[in-house]
Amino acid sequence: MNLVTYPDREMMMIDVANMMAGELRAALASNGTATLAVPGGSTPGPVFDNLCDVDLDWENVTVMLGDERCVPESSERSNTRLIRERLLTGKAAAAKFVSFAIDPAVQLEALQQEVEAHLPLNLLLLGMGADMHTASLFPGAPELEAALAPDAPAVVTMTPQDGLEPRVTLSGRALKSAMSIHVLITGAEKRAALETAAKLHDAKDAPIRTVLGDATIHWAE
Repeated sequence: MNLVTYPDREMMMIDVANMMAGELRAALASNGTATLAVPGGSTPGPVFDNLCDVDLDWENVTVMLGDERCVPESSERSNTRLIRERLLTGKAAAAKFVSFAIDPAVQLEALQQEVEAHLPLNLLLLGMGADMHTASLFPGAPELEAALAPDAPAVVTMTPQDGLEPRVTLSGRALKSAMSIHVLITGAEKRAALETAAKLHDAKDAPIRTVLGDATIHWAE
């Protein structure tokens, strides 16, 4: 784990966006294409605002979410809505998008196959909750052990313990496939959770441990 701390959130968001742009350029130069997986939630929004107008060969970039709630795209809780409004706009509107806004009962297998074709990911940006979850890999979720298995499908469903809507998420195997992994966190509570996760040994207790050994953590108060 490589921890990078910043004097304020604004500087962190700008620096992370610049870092991501540089890594995408390198992947495009090397492979001709690049695949980027990003989180939902409010924290990464400013990163997307800075990244969306960067000069890149966006037509050859494929963007996907790390996870999505099973809600209509019109919902304020939709990560897809956030990505369309704040990342897939400006110059980045030319990027391809793999939507996780599906009905898992009928579309999960097709999504699994589509995402599998894009592995390994070139660049993965994640968040982390105070409960040490990442993407929608939640401690205590009944599907967690299967989602962390070495032979897990690229995309799995997950039932959060908060009783809210089920999720569709990249599996532990898909997350670990990424060539470059970055985790974006803010505040003292999540810094403390990160330090706790670093001391634990089982990813079922702290799912962020799935990627922690290979990740760069970006933190600001």
